[in-house]
Amino acid sequence: MKLGIKISLGIFSFLVVVLIGYVIYLYISLKSAADQMYEPREPIQEVSVVDQRGGGDFSVDMENKEPFNALIMGVDERVNDRGRSDTMIVLSVNPAKKSVLMLNIPRDTRTTIVGHGTEDKINHAYAFGGVNMSVQTVEQFLDVPIHYYMKVDMEGFAQIIDLIGGVDVNNPFAFEYEGYKFEQGNIHLDGSAALGFSRMRYDDPKGDLGRNDRQREIIKQALKNTVQVSNVFQFESLLGKVGDHVRTDITFDDMKKMFTNYRTVMEHIDSVEIKGTGKKIDGIYYYMVEQSERDRIHQLLEEHSK
Repeated sequence: MKLGIKISLGIFSFLVVVLIGYVIYLYISLKSAADQMYEPREPIQEVSVVDQRGGGDFSVDMENKEPFNALIMGVDERVNDRGRSDTMIVLSVNPAKKSVLMLNIPRDTRTTIVGHGTEDKINHAYAFGGVNMSVQTVEQFLDVPIHYYMKVDMEGFAQIIDLIGGVDVNNPFAFEYEGYKFEQGNIHLDGSAALGFSRMRYDDPKGDLGRNDRQREIIKQALKNTVQVSNVFQFESLLGKVGDHVRTDITFDDMKKMFTNYRTVMEHIDSVEIKGTGKKIDGIYYYMVEQSERDRIHQLLEEHSK
């Protein structure tokens, strides 16, 4: 009997040691993947809306579920060329309201490029000054602080969609693009198809605005699917496989807090469209947004964060 008890205790102790070791391994693996993705923003060089937060203090109290704004950039990088931000989506996240407000900034939007001293298409900010210039330009354009950013290249975008099991979207009209045929109505997309679905614009009656609608729909469904990542094992796989394609200034500690404290925020996702008009200046097409429209979007974001 005593020998049996000793053997049982020995097996139990061994299993406990193995479990603890595996938990430590998972923690280290997750931290390593998160550290690979972590790329903090550069110090603020000039006065902008971020100074309202104390001279560039990007911290958010996630323990108390503070609201925050994030900028998602889909970047089309090329060999020996930084590329441009092909997609710019702002998320206003408010846990108290269990709500996300999402908007695209059309990439042809004409605005002042902060730190470059020119007026140009907003997506050129990334080509001129990378993440820092892009974030500061968006902050000035909307007159709101951007607390976090996430930069994803096109290959990473497709991988993320695949890792969360694809997305289901409602396609307003049938079209073909890059070898894919997208039927009208509810369709399921894997990563590669989702990339094509989000990039077509010339055959869309709404042009770039229609493209923005489809991008928001994919991001909306991707956010909802990501919430279904139910355990640390799936989370480790997700981080590990996209680490080469994603950069963010969200720390590992904040990722953990988001994973536990902000999951229910995706219950309600609304989207808003920035209204403007097309105009050619010196032969170049721009999307012109009046100050009154910028004020309207600013007010929507301000009210959502309260």
